[in-house]
Amino acid sequence: FDDETILMEFQWRQPCEKAFWELPAGKLDPNEKASVCARRELEEETGYQADQWYYLGRIHNAIGYSDEHLEFFLAKGLKAGDRHLDEGECLEVYRLPFKEVKEMTLNGDITDVKTIIGVFWLEKYLKGEMAVQAC
Repeated sequence: FDDETILMEFQWRQPCEKAFWELPAGKLDPNEKASVCARRELEEETGYQADQWYYLGRIHNAIGYSDEHLEFFLAKGLKAGDRHLDEGECLEVYRLPFKEVKEMTLNGDITDVKTIIGVFWLEKYLKGEMAVQAC
């Protein structure tokens, strides 16, 4: 957001039996492009839609045992709307100051790897140290 806040989720994760602070994210549907998934998941989980989208990059999060990878996008020009959570999804949406979220990654309050990488890349973007692609 223009006021230097970002959209965060506080989501229950059953495997760890606790709630985690995370950036909005989701899984691809069959034959779905990553950019389409990002738009769909943002609206489903948070109710927000974005006017501008930028591709930040890709990470391989578990190369020792999986070919899974994550694609990162920056959404700007956010407008609130209605959420459409999947059955069983339990999450709350918050708008937090970016500085606070960055501190949460440094002090261990945020341990989700995709969120830590996303916050790092967002900081680089905000400082003008990272080029992005409009999509």
